[in-house]
Amino acid sequence: MLDAPNPATPGGTDAGGAGALSRFTVLDLTRVRSGPTCVRQLADWGAKVIKIEMPEGLDQGDPMGGPRGGPDFQNLHRNKRGLTLNLKSPEGVAILKKLAAQADVVVENFRPDVKDRLGIGYKDLSAVNPRLVYASISGFGQDGPYAGRPGFDQIAQGMGGLMSITGLPGQGPVRVGIPIADLCAGLFAAQGIMVALLEREVSGKGQWVQTSLLQAQAFMLDFQAARWLQAGEVPKQAGNNHPTSIPTGVFKTRDGHINIAATGNAIWKRFAIAAGAPEWLEDPRFKDAGSRSDNRDALNALIDAKIAERTSEEWVTALNEAGVPAGPIYSIDQMFADPQVKHLGIAAELNEGGKAQTYVAQPIVLSRTPSRIASHPPAIGEHSAEVLRDAGYTDDDIAGFQSRQVI
Repeated sequence: MLDAPNPATPGGTDAGGAGALSRFTVLDLTRVRSGPTCVRQLADWGAKVIKIEMPEGLDQGDPMGGPRGGPDFQNLHRNKRGLTLNLKSPEGVAILKKLAAQADVVVENFRPDVKDRLGIGYKDLSAVNPRLVYASISGFGQDGPYAGRPGFDQIAQGMGGLMSITGLPGQGPVRVGIPIADLCAGLFAAQGIMVALLEREVSGKGQWVQTSLLQAQAFMLDFQAARWLQAGEVPKQAGNNHPTSIPTGVFKTRDGHINIAATGNAIWKRFAIAAGAPEWLEDPRFKDAGSRSDNRDALNALIDAKIAERTSEEWVTALNEAGVPAGPIYSIDQMFADPQVKHLGIAAELNEGGKAQTYVAQPIVLSRTPSRIASHPPAIGEHSAEVLRDAGYTDDDIAGFQSRQVI
């Protein structure tokens, strides 16, 4: 069991509701995607999240990564309370420090120098709360030659090696269709926070959790990175073909395309029989995995000819019945219409305050303390007064903060 949060943790409305993390308070200083992805993991499991933004009219540009009412913002910022706070003013910093003294976690994804310039870095906040777990996500790390560079997902995809192995051979580098460096950095930061909270049970102390888009992207290369580190191989683009398991890839049917993964000798044999081509099993070019790899193009040409004879649905049904992994290639609307996707509850609807919204739900199921989507994203500063009262400020204090544009 995770340790209890600080006894002075502010009360009030728990946007996340009862859940596995409902005893923990998180101050969310994040923006755009990697940081909000991290905090969403905590909020969905019941953590009390206070989303802190600059007061309207003081922030410049588009710090949240999209319109507040747009699908992206809505999906990233559910299950939170909203507080506006001018962190460029001494009073705003003082309020943040008071909140941090009562909180368990702070998450930020500013450029590394910004938090220290504002006086809200790890050293500043851990001084008022040694039990604080402080998580930082950056583009390239908190120090080093690139620490000051602005981070952006596609830059990390390129520098992290992913674009060199994505796409068709000879096509040139291709980005992945989701911001995978941002998303993975956020997920890893959430994991780091949980590790730090578990360690706090033993030491009684918080610590600084750090990750970056570049680190996350390099880690996600996984076996492709290991091919270089341990075997000296530089992976290349393989298109829709798996780089090492053959035949695995995309094949055109009579009415579309499907994925087939006939890797390993046992599945290969089942596939050849199900495809109505037992002669492939006698062909010396395809006798083992190495031979099939050496003769990949010839084998794929034979498979293409066979698969083109029937529809996608016919092949997916026949191959799965034969024990050969195969599946359709959906558009996103088709994916959400699939009966298994519906069964798993990946799309979750919340009807709160007369507003119905559908969100992407968590992909993890806990039997006793499941995640839940309990509230829509807050309006800017929606809970400012409530949060500050919880922290011990009076109504007169709050009115003064408002008049001076501190909140």
